[in-house]
Amino acid sequence: MGKVRCLVTGGGGFIGSHLAQKLAELGHEVMVLDINIPDSLRNRASGGITYYQGDVTRLSPDFRLACDWCFHLAALADIIPSIKEPVKYHQVNVTGTINILDHCVNLGVKKLVYASSTSIYGIPKQYPTLESAPADPRYPYALTKWVAEEAVMHWGRVYHLPVVALRITTAYGPGMRARGAYGSVMKVFLPQKANNMPYTVTGDLSQSRDFIFVDDVVSAFIKAAESDVSGEVFNVGSGQPTTLGRLIELLGDENGIVYLPKRPGEPDMTWADISKAKRML
Repeated sequence: MGKVRCLVTGGGGFIGSHLAQKLAELGHEVMVLDINIPDSLRNRASGGITYYQGDVTRLSPDFRLACDWCFHLAALADIIPSIKEPVKYHQVNVTGTINILDHCVNLGVKKLVYASSTSIYGIPKQYPTLESAPADPRYPYALTKWVAEEAVMHWGRVYHLPVVALRITTAYGPGMRARGAYGSVMKVFLPQKANNMPYTVTGDLSQSRDFIFVDDVVSAFIKAAESDVSGEVFNVGSGQPTTLGRLIELLGDENGIVYLPKRPGEPDMTWADISKAKRML
């Protein structure tokens, strides 16, 4: 495939920055739109990436970043902050998504790939969990990701915008932002390990998560953009859960463990069925 003009919203974040870098390495022209562009990204970026600082909730009428592919990753994440600030999460994750969809329709974008989340399944009744499982969001973050995903599919049907949504499990890898004790497990454990601190575990060690390396997530985004598929939702994960006990065993537990109360609405297991993505992407 020849050179493609790409827009990555949220390209200053964890997954978005890896995606922008990979697209540039493949020879594509890349534009990053983010409310916060760390200097470290600007300084280490390869050629082919142009950064624009902006807020997806407040796109001006003259905002015109024409592109062939739009990868929409700009969002607020994490459970506890969403419970404390549900309106803010709705503004960024839902209104921001609709603004980007409108932008894509107006400029004739050839494909939009949306970063959704397997958190929309809530506490699934079946494992591994298929895309056909009912949505049952248990906290505002998950709700906003689901509503935004529905908007993406709606814009695809009504405005004939080619769209794909990727429901991502728990991504990890270089560049993860450290979170508080109630953040995503990898974002919590790795900084604690690096700083010789005890691990904070919410619940117990029997819980398991479907971890996926960030490079594999990036690959799924690019395959979705390159494909002729539209109007589809795909799980993106490793397809294999790992218990927190096993994860700590691999990392080493020389600094001990501190147990915290379990977060509301959080499943004991995440395990995505990825057979559809393997078959169609």
